[in-house]
Formats: sequence, structure tokens, C-alpha cells
Amino acid sequence: MAFDKSMVMFSVIFTAFCRGVSMAAVYQVGDSAGWTSMGQVDYQEWAASKNFHGGDTLVFHYNNQFHNVKRVTQQGFESCNASSPIATYTNGYDAVTIEKLGHLYFICGYPGHCQAGAKD
Repeated sequence: MAFDKSMVMFSVIFTAFCRGVSMAAVYQVGDSAGWTSMGQVDYQEWAASKNFHGGDTLVFHYNNQFHNVKRVTQQGFESCNASSPIATYTNGYDAVTIEKLGHLYFICGYPGHCQAGAKD
């Protein structure tokens, strides 16, 4: 099965706003499909449809026998290079809290999952 890179990597773009007394949101990446390469989710579209804020949490739920999560730089994201990740998550249910304004980039670091798909 060919893997579409857009399904195993995404960029989270968000703006941090003051929430006052409201609670931070929790987002399961990919909603009910989770973090998968089975063609069920376009993660870039998924992220673009959300309004992330500082303090929100991204939850990656996946089968850790076949996937992991690597937070990478923009360059690592664009080149599918997970060799120097900012962070690596491998337990299958990982929570990442958005701490500051900016872009977060995530890819699956398993061989071929990022590289085999069409370039977005």
C-alpha cells in the first residue's frame, strides 16, 4: 500500500489568545480515526479546520507497532527528515500541550510513511 504523506504528517498552525477563565481544549489528532496512514484523514486539512490556542492539548492515538510521532522543524517536515527530532513520542497515546505562539510540525518517523506519498 502506498502511503500519502499528507496522511502521516501535518503542521499545526495556531494563534495564542488570552482565554480568560475558559478551559483549554483537547484535540484528538485525526478525530476518531486517530494518527494513521490508512487514508482516512488529511491531517493538514484537519489542522487547518481547528483554532488552536496556547494551553490546548493535542492527543496522538495510534498503534505504536506501526507508527510514532516525531515533532520536527519546518525543514524536517518539508524534507520528511526525522533524524533530528525536537521530540519523539512512541507510546500510542501521547499528549502534547501547545505552549507558545508559532508552528508545530509532526510526522510519522517510520520508514517510508512520510517519503512514499505525494508532496503537498
